[in-house]
Amino acid sequence: MTEDQISFLNQLAIRAGEEILKIYAQPFEVENKTDGSPVTKADAAAEKIILAGLADRFADIPVVAEESVEAGNVPTVDGRYFLVDPLDGTKEFLKKNGEFTVNIALIEDGQPVFGVVSAPAIGEIFWGGRLEEDGLAENAAFKGKIENGAVSGTERITVRTTPAEGLSILASRSHMSEETASFISNFQVAEQLSVGSSLKLCWVAAGRADLYPRLAPTMQWDIAAGDAVVRAAGGAVVYAENGADFSYHVPRNATKDDLRNPHFLAVSNKALLEGLAPAA
Repeated sequence: MTEDQISFLNQLAIRAGEEILKIYAQPFEVENKTDGSPVTKADAAAEKIILAGLADRFADIPVVAEESVEAGNVPTVDGRYFLVDPLDGTKEFLKKNGEFTVNIALIEDGQPVFGVVSAPAIGEIFWGGRLEEDGLAENAAFKGKIENGAVSGTERITVRTTPAEGLSILASRSHMSEETASFISNFQVAEQLSVGSSLKLCWVAAGRADLYPRLAPTMQWDIAAGDAVVRAAGGAVVYAENGADFSYHVPRNATKDDLRNPHFLAVSNKALLEGLAPAA
């Protein structure tokens, strides 16, 4: 991604977040999807903005987006496509705790090569992946503040070295499971943290935590953007069952069920997982 393309995608995520905040500030109705998960008009409003922006700037790249898939619209994709979650953390949105995000990821040959995660209610934005400029390319991740519709205070982020006193481990506030608790017991834990949505992945990327085990259901669009940020910051997202790098695929004639994720681990350093039995 070039600097100009990155700026465009960041601004697109910010614009979608601004639309979400308009709805967040007012009374709104909640509906349930076919799988029982909640959805509000903020999801559709944000997705409409993102789809229009991507169609205008990246017309040749298909988009797999959560609400479109829910409506039965799954495009045929080859090696390159966008994965979009217009509002990740709907339960956090409903709780009014601000820990929800807008996620836009670019996938190439099964790998997340760029992602942006904006958290409009708390004014934070994270992005990272393969950055290309003047014929040079590097992987890098950044965070910034969202102020007056623009990004400010940009800082490069990297995963941290594991502290001697033990790990900071992230566990989902809304989706904790017995399997996750059992897995966490394998480690020397200094603290256990909770934060909603794809912010958990961003916290690993930014050195605020060391490990995020997710042994409960998620969808590809929930994690792809945060995964890109983690990898660009020097960490990894791997399958819980075997430690292999996570990958993304949309089969021909795919349905929503085809886009569910196996259990995964986001980790600052794969060495933390050495010697462990595969997670459930």
